[in-house]
Amino acid sequence: MLACRWALGNTVISAHRFFSRKVVFSGQTLRCLSSQTDGEVRIVQILKEKFPLASSLKVVDISGGCGAMFEIHIESSEFKGKRTVQQHQLVNQALKEEIQGMHGLRIFTDVPKS
Repeated sequence: MLACRWALGNTVISAHRFFSRKVVFSGQTLRCLSSQTDGEVRIVQILKEKFPLASSLKVVDISGGCGAMFEIHIESSEFKGKRTVQQHQLVNQALKEEIQGMHGLRIFTDVPKS
């Protein structure tokens, strides 16, 4: 798990990984721009293999970096002609092993517009 540290005067602020999120402390806005978590990287790799025609793919750990809950946005022509529930079933099937260790998963699927 990645962590961010900021120095603010004599105070050092530590926070678990935030994905381009703002943190407000004493009226000042700080930003932590860290790389993807291991869980995000693993899920992206799996989905790229399962959906090689995906034109857009974004995976965000929304559990603060602990890997308990993820949000997935995927756009692929492989979803064409399938209802939303069928698209989500395909994503769930691709992540079958990873889902067992998760608390929750948000899935957003779409078909490219052109």
